[in-house]
Amino acid sequence: QVQLVESGGGLVQAGGSLRLSCAASGRTYRLYVMGWFRQAPRKGREFVASIRWSGSTTLYRNSVKGRFTISRDNANNTVYLQMNSLEPEDTAVYYCAADLNGMTFNTWGQGTQVTVSS
Repeated sequence: QVQLVESGGGLVQAGGSLRLSCAASGRTYRLYVMGWFRQAPRKGREFVASIRWSGSTTLYRNSVKGRFTISRDNANNTVYLQMNSLEPEDTAVYYCAADLNGMTFNTWGQGTQVTVSS
């Protein structure tokens, strides 16, 4: 089992920045890909970014490219999402997720609220 705990959400004005953190614990040797998803009110959960636990492959949804950066600290089993130039449309609950088998994200954190005011 792997447990994920997010932190770093909050309220920020448009154009501001936040950094989210996700600490993994448990059987972290199983980590394959780590990702961030978000869910806005009355919308479905959507992919934001992902990073391979080994290597440097990253993926981003188009709307956050150039503004968000995903990174990881393998020694501390932590993945980060640096969010710059935030827009009101980025307002959502952000979830950390882990892919433990190279097939699908099947482990989730509890989520952290990000609110961007205009």
